[in-house]
Amino acid sequence: MMDSSRLPRSLLVLGGTSEIALATARRLIARRTRTVWLAGRPSSALEEAAAHLRRLGAEVHTVAFDALDPESHEAALGKVFAEGTVDMVLLAFGITGHQAYDERDPSSAVRVVRTNYAGAVSAGLVCAAALQGQGHGSLVVLSSVAGERARRSDFLYGSSKAGLDAFAQGLGDALHGTGAHVMVVRPGFVRTRRTAGLDAPFATTPEEVATAVELGLRRRSETVWVPGTLRLVMSALRHLPRPLFRRLPL
Repeated sequence: MMDSSRLPRSLLVLGGTSEIALATARRLIARRTRTVWLAGRPSSALEEAAAHLRRLGAEVHTVAFDALDPESHEAALGKVFAEGTVDMVLLAFGITGHQAYDERDPSSAVRVVRTNYAGAVSAGLVCAAALQGQGHGSLVVLSSVAGERARRSDFLYGSSKAGLDAFAQGLGDALHGTGAHVMVVRPGFVRTRRTAGLDAPFATTPEEVATAVELGLRRRSETVWVPGTLRLVMSALRHLPRPLFRRLPL
């Protein structure tokens, strides 16, 4: 049960090998989280992540979960909630795809959309219903600034995140007053192993995202930008006339 700090004692991570998710789990374990479920496809990476968090003092369980198999979500996630109260769900799975390749291969493009949007809608609804049934708990959704306005260089990924963001915002409105809470986190470019060798303005790290998540939970925020300056930057880009927007090297 969360106390006045609004930080969770129990955490369910959907996307249990995500670097951002694991940085967040580490930070919350250092505060007061004692039980963690890492949900993802069974793999050595998932087991290694669980072992790492156990060394930090948490009781950690792994859960078989596949974003691309929505028919299994209710049963797989229902087992977690049946074991006890879940104070926070972190929806952290997603794939960036490869824009140039995916444009030429619609099946690959659809996989990006099914994972980032359809899979998240399915898992998000299952968890939201469980949190509402408890009468408390937070669903934290990792969105992206890429969803604010689709760019030529990654409009497939951006459109999937735009859908996810709109879904999560609407879900938050639907749950308002039930005790359950939705917080949407919009990071910019995050430096991870997957993005090694790449960079972008306003780049951030998994640890900085984790810090922002903690602060957002304490404030019971509904939307969190990482870094915060991106709120103004993306507002300007979102309202830029299309002819001017097309001239930008984005």
